[in-house]
Amino acid sequence: RRLEKRIYIPLPNFESRKELIRINLKTVEVAADVDIDEVARRTEGYSGDDLTNVCRDASLNGMRRKIAGKTRDEIKNMSKDEISKDPVAMCDFEEALAKVQRSVSQADIEKHEKWFTEFGSA
Repeated sequence: RRLEKRIYIPLPNFESRKELIRINLKTVEVAADVDIDEVARRTEGYSGDDLTNVCRDASLNGMRRKIAGKTRDEIKNMSKDEISKDPVAMCDFEEALAKVQRSVSQADIEKHEKWFTEFGSA
């Protein structure tokens, strides 16, 4: 049989969120208007996985705009230069933040903190 082991890892704080956002964007060209501090402020309560989803969604928004309204054949016939990724802009983050919600509720946090207080992390 398996014994359940619980390890409580709190949600990332402001500085941790900034660093996680930077890590997620290290392979992506980022426009000069992107304010990582603002994105980190607006993602209070987001998990590391949630932040990854925000960054991934934001990085795909430029391509989505280029193929919007085109047929499958038109998209296939587009040159690589036409669909090459534009730098991720702040407007891309605005759109991503409107779509990607946090996955951890306050009730979840309280439940885990209660468990941790009562039984410890393992």
